[in-house]
Amino acid sequence: MVITGPTATGKSDIGVKAAAIVGGEIISADSMLVYRGMDIGTAKPSAEQMGGITHHLIDIVEPDEEYNVSLFQQQARSIIKDIISRNKIPFMVGGTGLYIRSVIDDYDFSDTGGDESYRKALQNVVVERGPESLYKQLSEIDPLTAKKLHPRDVRRIIRALEVHKHTGRPISSYHTLDRPGQPLYNLLMFGLTMEREALYKRIEQRVDLMLAAGLVEEVARLLRMGFSTELSSMRGLGYKEIAAYLTGAMSLDQAVDVLKRNTRRFAKRQLTWFRRDNRIRWLSVDQPGSQEFIVQEITRTVAGVSKGL
Repeated sequence: MVITGPTATGKSDIGVKAAAIVGGEIISADSMLVYRGMDIGTAKPSAEQMGGITHHLIDIVEPDEEYNVSLFQQQARSIIKDIISRNKIPFMVGGTGLYIRSVIDDYDFSDTGGDESYRKALQNVVVERGPESLYKQLSEIDPLTAKKLHPRDVRRIIRALEVHKHTGRPISSYHTLDRPGQPLYNLLMFGLTMEREALYKRIEQRVDLMLAAGLVEEVARLLRMGFSTELSSMRGLGYKEIAAYLTGAMSLDQAVDVLKRNTRRFAKRQLTWFRRDNRIRWLSVDQPGSQEFIVQEITRTVAGVSKGL
């Protein structure tokens, strides 16, 4: 069972309510929820919001620890196997499209291992000539990936160069399965959506709530703990913008405006990704009472199929 869709559509709440009815456990499919201590900016569900439902793959690494889609794939598939063995239903809930597809489809990351000596050589290049030289190299061999990365995102640039050297394929080739194949599971997929302007308004309200809940203080604490703004975790939505304010690169008002703009753009990219997958059944959360209707629709559909998801 997959519940997905763009940010701020209420996936977590609906997942919890549906899982409670049919005997499910939730596997977070959000690339930011894995990080400990990053709670407000990631909209991490509280214990109360989890409603007593077991959640997996939340708070499993520190902000400066390595985590990637290959690790997620391995861990999520193992968890799914365990959940099914206990006659429960796995609910994968979240908006990181590549994470979801890596689990349900035949994505093979087995040949993309690291190369310690090559990695050190690249790190020496960064010291001697700066990260821009590696970014230029990546742009030449994998422009699609380079376009998505910040020129100073050294860790991801090195990883992309490693994959290309190790496999002869650009890392973007693992990420562009436009036509989903036969899923590996007895699969149900639901996508939550709403009218674009209403979604953008909800996103802006969510950012305001994060600020009121202490987002600035959370980012300041992470910086005091020594977590670099160059880390992948600290380049996540909410963290890079507020860090820019805290380091004097922009005013708080500017940072908030940029955060809202970037989140709107992120939601648009999510929709573009998910719309390519015709296995997703789309349900609108626009109308009053729609959440209850969606929960009923999901649980009714689950009841009609085998529990061997």
